[in-house]
Amino acid sequence: MRILILAIGILLALNVIALATFSSIHHGHTIQAILSAVILLYAAFYNKLPKKFHIATHIVAAIPVTFVLFLMIYGNISHVNHQEDVVIVLGAGLHNGEVGDHLALRLNTALSYLSYNPQAMVIVCGGLGTGQPHTEAYAMARYLTTRGIPPERILLEDRSTNTYENLAFAKEILAAHFPYGFTAALVTNDFHIFRAAQLANQVGIDATPLGAPTPWHSLTVNYLREMLAIINMWIFG
Repeated sequence: MRILILAIGILLALNVIALATFSSIHHGHTIQAILSAVILLYAAFYNKLPKKFHIATHIVAAIPVTFVLFLMIYGNISHVNHQEDVVIVLGAGLHNGEVGDHLALRLNTALSYLSYNPQAMVIVCGGLGTGQPHTEAYAMARYLTTRGIPPERILLEDRSTNTYENLAFAKEILAAHFPYGFTAALVTNDFHIFRAAQLANQVGIDATPLGAPTPWHSLTVNYLREMLAIINMWIFG
């Protein structure tokens, strides 16, 4: 058991170092770095700790593990019927003005949906990030048009700076475009689906979640950050 715990701690540490080197640093990286340090310390003193401490540790560890499993399952179950009026694609930041891995997976999921529902519109969400040459919505729309989606099927929400604003501003645009109401498929990465669906409900959007994959190398850091984001949403709204 000690060897297994040590291996987990080392893998988490190496993973967060690699991610911090090649991607933008956020709270998830800090959380994973702290977690890996705690696990390594636990492994180092494993044989000196009493049995009751190990039992308590395993019980405590089961809570976030269960939470992550719930988010994974929720994010990978979809009930879209391909008759929705619009696909809402949430932004995920740009890399030097270009669509990154997470956002590309969201857009690819939207492209797949749109191929099955050629009558649906798509709205891409995201404002101007720090140091970026253009808005996320612009880059997302360009990504879609270069892959065959006509510009007239695309709406741009280009003012938002977070998920709540993505949805709130998108609703304003969609309410004007669909004055008699609309149904939507909501696309974001699987780790993000649960919170996004809750926020969509808060702003009054009738949305069916449609989860996109998450790059395997960033699963841990994203799920750790998302757990804190959900807790923060529950506490502070």
